[in-house]
Amino acid sequence: APAWLRRLCGHLLSERLLRPGGVHAVVQGVLEGTNSEWGALGSAGAEAAAQDWRKCDAVGKILAACPQQCLSLEDYYRQVCPQLLDLLHIQDKVAALQFQRVATTTLLTMAREQPQLAERLLLQPLLAPLRRCSEAPELALEDLTAGAVLVPEAELGSCVEDVLKVYVVGNDSSSLLLGSLQSVLGVVFSLYSFAKQNVSYLRSPCQDILLWFLQKAEREQSLAVLEGLAGLSSHVPTLHPQCQLRVGSEGGATVVVGEAISDEDEALYQKISWEQCHVESLVELLSHCQKSGLAGDFFIRCLKELTQVAAEDEAAPNPPVEPGGSLLELEQQQARQGRKLLVLQLVAALCEGVSDSVFTDIAQVQEFLAAVLQRACAHPAQGPGAAAEAQTLAMAMGLVAALLGGAVQLKSSDFVVLKRLVPLLEELSRSYPEPLTQELASDLRIAICTHGACSPSTVGAAAHSVLGTPGAAAPSPAGHPSRAPSPSAGRERSQEPRADSRGLAGLQELLLSAYDPQPPSRAAALRRLASLVTQRDPEALRCQEKLLQVFLENMKHEDAFVYLSAIQGIALLSSEYPERILPVLLAQYECPAQGTEDTMAAATRMKLGEVLMRVTRALGDMVFLHREPLIRAFLRGARHPDSALRASSLSNLGELCQHLGFQLGSIVQEVTCCVTAIARTDPEAEVRRAAVHVVVLLLRGLSEKVTEVLQDVLRDLYRLLKHVATAERDAATLLHAQLALEELDAAMRRVLFPPQTLEKKIVVLP
Repeated sequence: APAWLRRLCGHLLSERLLRPGGVHAVVQGVLEGTNSEWGALGSAGAEAAAQDWRKCDAVGKILAACPQQCLSLEDYYRQVCPQLLDLLHIQDKVAALQFQRVATTTLLTMAREQPQLAERLLLQPLLAPLRRCSEAPELALEDLTAGAVLVPEAELGSCVEDVLKVYVVGNDSSSLLLGSLQSVLGVVFSLYSFAKQNVSYLRSPCQDILLWFLQKAEREQSLAVLEGLAGLSSHVPTLHPQCQLRVGSEGGATVVVGEAISDEDEALYQKISWEQCHVESLVELLSHCQKSGLAGDFFIRCLKELTQVAAEDEAAPNPPVEPGGSLLELEQQQARQGRKLLVLQLVAALCEGVSDSVFTDIAQVQEFLAAVLQRACAHPAQGPGAAAEAQTLAMAMGLVAALLGGAVQLKSSDFVVLKRLVPLLEELSRSYPEPLTQELASDLRIAICTHGACSPSTVGAAAHSVLGTPGAAAPSPAGHPSRAPSPSAGRERSQEPRADSRGLAGLQELLLSAYDPQPPSRAAALRRLASLVTQRDPEALRCQEKLLQVFLENMKHEDAFVYLSAIQGIALLSSEYPERILPVLLAQYECPAQGTEDTMAAATRMKLGEVLMRVTRALGDMVFLHREPLIRAFLRGARHPDSALRASSLSNLGELCQHLGFQLGSIVQEVTCCVTAIARTDPEAEVRRAAVHVVVLLLRGLSEKVTEVLQDVLRDLYRLLKHVATAERDAATLLHAQLALEELDAAMRRVLFPPQTLEKKIVVLP
């Protein structure tokens, strides 16, 4: 076109653009007719689509430029920016893609060319609904009445979708966009946690927004944001304390001003529940960031924070609060205690949720090991948590030994990274109070410095304990080198089954390893013994009483990995020989060993209860043969003074009744009387809860045969459930009672109103 025509067309478009609704009119006029091109097939359709996207980008760049007719750039932005945000809300699905592309391109171009104006006139209005409910200092909600709607459901959902379109789909990771989004990430994370607990369409867009920021931001910025989301820092403004999220009628969420809770216990319960939900949501979010290494870096940062917390505890275990002290000092002490608990909760959740593949390279493994070793150097295992600290250190040093022993093919650059551990290992070899740990630290330092060329026998033994070879012995008590094989032989033995493990010598070696002082070696031996029982090894079957004794003794171990392995072994042994093993277990369950403390005896009986329930599941219908002794044992446990054991026994009783079903017989009278008495009179809520849960499992197990088996006690159970529903204050117990009433209602409806079935009969007339 000639120059005069281009100038005239540009002048006419600019005039129309500056009128009310001009942005929508200009975009619609320029893009009109392109939708039909999308219906073309083959390469022509793809070319038309690409040309259409180029046209959208060109229109967006034109809108971002201030026309000559406009006297002020700020006036132009004030007039155009609200119309740009309206383009994100076009309802027509076909046209919405093009309008969204134009709006996003224009917004990103404005943010690059005029960042201050774009932030004030575009980004702040875009994020206004989320900012309105954050804990920013400019917000004052005291004047609003409780229950007032702060952000309606439609506005909040539209805001989250707009943020997704502009930030995630636009995919421009400039500092302006990242900074503006960081100011509302706390509210987005609260929405994500809320949506996880409820059925809401906001969960997916909130997760995409959070993951996009964590991937696009610098690593330190992402880690700082994660700390803020976890509650360890104030880098991210979170949801205002007076704001509450409620489920919307359209599957979204509404932000309202919450009511003040007068009951301190209820307020504390809600606070702890909300923090637990936040931690679980954070762990799930990090499970999507493992390949990038962000989850590993955050895990290491939490471990370093845990080391700092331990240092503060050692410096001042319980700083006294003077009677005349200020309220500020008391609040600061409570904040420190809360931070310690939060760090412990985070580390525990991360270990459980993402620890299996959290580290992506040797550098992260080195940082993790350095954090553990530094903590051991600064605070040797002492006091009530000494056993756990020693186990953690043993696992860390075993991991170093496993790396040096061939679990991973190390390169020369990897040894450069591992050499950062040498000063810590040297300090451990000098200052740690345990001689065996000193010797292993010294040997590991030698192996690292020589790139594995000189690897003492203690390194091979530690590597075996981690790689799961039960025959590997730990360093001898006298401090002399053990008889462990060389690292190369250890690698071969860790990959191939032991040739003599099925013989008497191999079995005796496994039995000795089951008493190894190192928990990993002990647990590995117990697992191997359990597998021999499963394989019906002749030597193992001949000494089943010895195996049972070994499993029972290890079941009392404080390490969870050890006693769970022992529980698995007892369950397998009992399911193979129930007539011989079950009487022994029932006798110990009913009469624990003399001389043990009440707490320890109760814990042991609860572990035995878990064994009995595993055996019950394994026996299936054959559990009927052992019905009476099992029920009698659990009924006696339900009368124990320890509330945890009472609740555990009732839980086991309910599961057993569910398995037995119609085979309960007349013993149902005893079960009903016990459950009724406990649900009405027990002072502990968890025990009453377990008693009502027995009724739920009983009804669920009988299903169609409820009226036949429970015909004599059905009325008593119904009255019990109605009593609990009206008189009980515990929310979980009420929920169990409601579930039981629903099960009973469904069963009675099936009896009174059987489903109508249509049958087709063919009669042959004579």
